[in-house]
Amino acid sequence: MANIQRALISVSDKDGLVPFAQTLAEAGVEILSTGGTARVMREAGLTVIDVSDYTGFPEMMDGRVKTLHPKVHGGLLHIRGNAEHEAACAEHGIAPIDLVVVNLYPFEATVAKPDATLEDAIENIDIGGPSMLRSAAKNHESVTVITDPADYDAVAAQIKSDGNTTLELRRTLAAKVYARTAEYDAAIAVHLQNEFSGEKTLKATDELPAELVVQASLAQTLRYGENPHQRAGLYGKFDEYFEQLHGKALSYNNILDATAAANLICEFTEDAPTLAILKHTNPCGMGQGASLREAWDRAFATDNQAPFGGIIAVNHPLDGDCAEAIAEIFSEVIIAPDFTDEAKSILQKKKNLRLLRMLKNPFTAVAWDVRNTGAESFLVQERDIKTTTANDLKVVTERVPTDDEMAAMLFGWRVVKHVKSNAIVYCGPGCTLGIGAGQMSRIDSSRIAIWKAGEAKLPLAGSVVCSDAFFPFADGLIAAAEAGATAAIQPGGSKRDEEVIAAANERGMAMVFTGARHFRH
Repeated sequence: MANIQRALISVSDKDGLVPFAQTLAEAGVEILSTGGTARVMREAGLTVIDVSDYTGFPEMMDGRVKTLHPKVHGGLLHIRGNAEHEAACAEHGIAPIDLVVVNLYPFEATVAKPDATLEDAIENIDIGGPSMLRSAAKNHESVTVITDPADYDAVAAQIKSDGNTTLELRRTLAAKVYARTAEYDAAIAVHLQNEFSGEKTLKATDELPAELVVQASLAQTLRYGENPHQRAGLYGKFDEYFEQLHGKALSYNNILDATAAANLICEFTEDAPTLAILKHTNPCGMGQGASLREAWDRAFATDNQAPFGGIIAVNHPLDGDCAEAIAEIFSEVIIAPDFTDEAKSILQKKKNLRLLRMLKNPFTAVAWDVRNTGAESFLVQERDIKTTTANDLKVVTERVPTDDEMAAMLFGWRVVKHVKSNAIVYCGPGCTLGIGAGQMSRIDSSRIAIWKAGEAKLPLAGSVVCSDAFFPFADGLIAAAEAGATAAIQPGGSKRDEEVIAAANERGMAMVFTGARHFRH
């Protein structure tokens, strides 16, 4: 294959541009360019031909039209050695372009600015760049295409050695182009969908999106997935929400657990010091107190076995006193809005413990949950960020809850929302006492929660019971009453609500309905 003779370079990211262009010049490659890219190369002493001089057609419309020309796209797309294509090139004065170096207008960076306007977004939608990239990538049998400055060195090395690139490299670069243009178009689609729907907040729009667009770049490759035989990677903007301050790299399971813990603790952002302990994305203890140390003691008391190897999240900066208590057991990850110097000094002695500073609230960051069904289909739903206050509750029993019972129910209701269904949580004001998660029967979840409280030697007398969905039969409520619960909070809505209410009245229990369930599959 002939050496690369002509390159077209037009980049918004100028990093590494000049050294790469110098390599091309030394190899005798003619360089075509535009605007600021041409200026930078000329200032470095390189000879550059303006695309407008090459095409014989001036840039116009504020630069919107400059590379959309047959001499550019014909030079990229014509098949070398094809008699018909070669004849068309000869007839219309189209010379081959063998190398394209283009990176796109910074659309993502522009719309990420808090003061970005719709006009700013529109002006940063690149048209000519993706067109040239796609033309070059389509004809990668003959044309080399670069969209990432990280690839300059590999291309430069082959040009220096052989005057051209290998087909293997061209194929790799072509695939990378289509990944980048797909990502770029997805970013535009998502932004414009939000803009044109009037959606400027983090809540879901009234209508489901007509097209599901998921835009995320590979952030890091993970050692493996849930199990060692599964490959895995982390995509997206995780590092914009969490900053790792200490410890070895996060695993797939760490990231799942850490996100679940952060989502739970974000329910308590404005509360007194609150601490959550999770295992396998389920809360196994939750506590509040006058200090994080007191919150830890109350959370750990719920279950002093499950927290080993667990995930801990707090809603206030983690201090030394709480850090000392946490350090007595093995934990995988600790998440906090910040860590005092004393806390870091204590916890950083454990080399395997990951410390994450939560930079932004991940719980309300996106409007939709997306799940892969495994059948070439996706389920999309609004995120369950519904909050419940005392004003939302309907007392359905003869006895009205006491203030302490009401406080305990509102606390527990926020916890049970994050427990896998069927979910039952027994708690007092500011602390969990027993948690039952993920059972096929709600009565079994209740039994497990009672058993866990017994194992922890936490009496349930005077506790409240929280159920993520309605009690389908009175047996679940009766079991809670027999365990010592004096009040219950549940969505209501069962065909047997009256039976459940009657059972509560017979036992002197107070019960409130929320009118909303929180299934978590």
